[in-house]
Amino acid sequence: MPTTTIGVLTAGGDCPGLNAVIRAVAKPLLHEGFRVVGIEDGFRGLIEDRTRPLGVDEVSGILAQGGTILGSCNKSNPRRFATGLNPDGSPRIEDVTGRCVATAERHGIDALIVIGGDGSMSCACELREGFAARGRELRLVGVPKTIDNDLWGTEVTFGFQTAVATAAGALDRVRTTAESHHRAMVVEVMGRNAGWIALHAGLAGGAEVILIPEIPFDLDVVARVVKERAGRGRRYSMIGVSEGARPIGGAKIVAKVDPTSPDPIRLGGVGKFVADEIERRSGVESRYVVLGHLQRGGTPEAFDRVLATAFGHHAAGLVASGRWGRVAVMSGGRVTDIPIEDTASRQRLVPIDDPTIAAARAVYTSFGVA
Repeated sequence: MPTTTIGVLTAGGDCPGLNAVIRAVAKPLLHEGFRVVGIEDGFRGLIEDRTRPLGVDEVSGILAQGGTILGSCNKSNPRRFATGLNPDGSPRIEDVTGRCVATAERHGIDALIVIGGDGSMSCACELREGFAARGRELRLVGVPKTIDNDLWGTEVTFGFQTAVATAAGALDRVRTTAESHHRAMVVEVMGRNAGWIALHAGLAGGAEVILIPEIPFDLDVVARVVKERAGRGRRYSMIGVSEGARPIGGAKIVAKVDPTSPDPIRLGGVGKFVADEIERRSGVESRYVVLGHLQRGGTPEAFDRVLATAFGHHAAGLVASGRWGRVAVMSGGRVTDIPIEDTASRQRLVPIDDPTIAAARAVYTSFGVA
């Protein structure tokens, strides 16, 4: 059966460049005669039958717009969806794939373009299995999205460069108050289990210490860097820390657990922990800043607009040629594609021998280890 109606959804956390992808996917497909349907709030729109047609007018003028015109949601895996509470107060988790099948049939949706990260790709693969169990085929094409730059199989994801620019800019601004008050300033950035944002923003922002999940740190070493700088008359220090960083022999700091989410662990708090320990161990007054969702918002950088457009264009080409079950990726500096299963529930971490780590060490940046 020929594919004629394509559903497009943006799943997981928001990210600069999402609208650029929607634009780059929809325009060529509309030109080829496909009907394009926007699904609101990620997979939740499939579950709750919330869709809207996307025409040329709807996707024009959104290239530089932050966020996503379709909305997003990171708590809507159809195979494990919270539909209410059990008698004991715990969330009632159900498989609501049948609702998604009904929505797709009601609107004639033949295939889905899923714009998301590793969790979203995993949800898409599980949903495809759920459709198959009900005798229905779900055709998929993926576009990699995450500010964390941790999607397996692609060298870079759109949104990452904008997040890095935001974090590096924050380090620049915090540095002046650190100098004025002779403090150690700790800036906590996002990244989950991968240190890409902290590494690149820390290097761009001239941080004296960068702490990433891939290299467990020694608090005494971090404090010694700060104290030695103070002893040389450099009476301030900048420390960039990824939310997933942890001390040697210690655990990552968990801010909360959300049992209704497919990814229930919410990291956070390591910035305060490191700042408190620096002050206690070095005697240098310390403060911390948590950037949080500032890194997700705002206008995408030019690099991310171009990359998002290239990914969207490639995804549209996969649909037009009927190459299903693929996700657009960057490999060897060129946009290509790999099986969507390869990206599901896998994370691309910072290799210990990454050239950026070597470059940082060459300019005397510490990673909190002797």
